[in-house]
Amino acid sequence: MKNRAVVALLVAFVLALPALAQTSTSSQDQNATTQSSQTATSTSSADQSTSTTSATGKPLQPPAREGFWGRVNPFARKKYVQRQTQPIRDRLNELDELTASNSKMIKDVDSRAQQGIQLASTKANEADQHAIDAGNKAQMAQQTATQANTRLTTVEQVVGNIDQYKATNQTEIRFRPGQAVLSKNAKAALDDLATPLKSQRGYIIEVQGFSSGRGQTAIATSQKMADSVVRYLVLNHDIPVYRIYVVGMGNAPVQSANATTEQQGTTAKRTSGGRVEVSLLKNDLEQLASTNNGNMTTPQR
Repeated sequence: MKNRAVVALLVAFVLALPALAQTSTSSQDQNATTQSSQTATSTSSADQSTSTTSATGKPLQPPAREGFWGRVNPFARKKYVQRQTQPIRDRLNELDELTASNSKMIKDVDSRAQQGIQLASTKANEADQHAIDAGNKAQMAQQTATQANTRLTTVEQVVGNIDQYKATNQTEIRFRPGQAVLSKNAKAALDDLATPLKSQRGYIIEVQGFSSGRGQTAIATSQKMADSVVRYLVLNHDIPVYRIYVVGMGNAPVQSANATTEQQGTTAKRTSGGRVEVSLLKNDLEQLASTNNGNMTTPQR
């Protein structure tokens, strides 16, 4: 009987041990859970008050006492496991929130950086365009200065040679002896000479009359023939009188235009019959006018 009683007591004691361990473990779990919740709450409030840019929470603290069964409780239930893993889930949620906040801040910083880069690129392009415009304006100014210098040089040359006239065209008008009337051929020759002069300037017309005979009679006759030529030019072609120089040469010797200096003495002959020599002489004023017109019509870029 005594052996049975001892055995019964031992069995009862063995059966009571898990209950006692569970009770002590539950109380310790509750204390650890309360402490972890308080730690997580204080850590979360401290993190929110300071900064949310990085995970600065403290690591989880293991329970101070692990209970009767140590780290592994063979009689652990689902609620017990949930209570043990709840701080871990809370910390993981906190880390997820911090990660999302950091990602959002990184995206904001990257967006601002891209906007700054785009703005700087736009400003650089505008500066390049301004530089190109300034270069074009400088080039145009250089071209204008070159044209002005060329024009000034041309003006100086023209002014220096303003009284230098060169023969460009010459016509000889024949008259019958004792007459001062222009023939049809004479009028046609004068038309060919005077028609292009309507839009020109910087020219003079030299009219020299020659007549056979001697003395004042020859001079008067040559003057009449020259006057008939001048009258036709003024009335029919609107040639200004101040551009015409008239002289009656009479029966003065005429030098051949193709004769050399040594041959001039032998080739000079007196006129037989009546004739008028009409010579067109020009200076560089017309060239200057054409140059100015060309510069004025040059397209501006």
